[in-house]
Amino acid sequence: MQKVSDSIGIERFTRARLLLGDEAFARLAAARVVVVGLGAVGSYAVEGLARAGVGALRLVDFDVIHPSNINRQLYALDSTVRHPKVDVAAARVYDINPDCRVEKLQVFLDLQSLPQILEGKPDLVVDAIDSVGPKVLLIQAALGAKLKVVSAMGAALHKDPSAIRVDDISKTKICPLARLIRKRLSMRGIKRGVRCIYSIEEVPHAQPLEGEEADGKDFYARGRKRTTLGSLSTITGIFGLTVAHEAIRLITGAPSA
Repeated sequence: MQKVSDSIGIERFTRARLLLGDEAFARLAAARVVVVGLGAVGSYAVEGLARAGVGALRLVDFDVIHPSNINRQLYALDSTVRHPKVDVAAARVYDINPDCRVEKLQVFLDLQSLPQILEGKPDLVVDAIDSVGPKVLLIQAALGAKLKVVSAMGAALHKDPSAIRVDDISKTKICPLARLIRKRLSMRGIKRGVRCIYSIEEVPHAQPLEGEEADGKDFYARGRKRTTLGSLSTITGIFGLTVAHEAIRLITGAPSA
């Protein structure tokens, strides 16, 4: 007699396989993806990747869940406040797909942790970091290792879901964070090669973006005070799921829209 768990396993990804085809779905099942940043965008990106059947996920975030995260982060619940994000994320992925190989890294991305984060030449790196310095460091290192990168730009302050776009970083426009990341990468000789999710909606920025210093240096400091920006779960969720969709497209080899 077939066990209930066996039946669930057989049916778990039937619809994804039907849509993508056996060969493309097999690529997802064999893929290893690193997601750095499990906040408002990264949490939804992990959700999309797990539910698509990605076979291995390395989840990276040094922080715990705070009450202020509840309005926009998938893992933020009254019952999970003060729990490490990597623990809550891993438990949810296992509940979606017990066969997924999940690795938790509760570390801050810096020069010391970077080799561990990118260890083993993963198939794709998702950048869902909200600090400029670590974001640039991750992208530069991943491209240097010839890894595919999908990077989320600024989702805060946005209200218009129809303004969200996907393109190479060289073609991004209007988004202040994308402009700053382009500038920092260009200083390092990187002009293109990063798939970006960004918005062309004009939004007010009363203060300079974090990391936008006059001397052009990037910040790597952790835990320092940041400007609080308004955001909606609808927009951050769309950003995150769009990140996951673009990652799935790159892994399966599907053409861009």
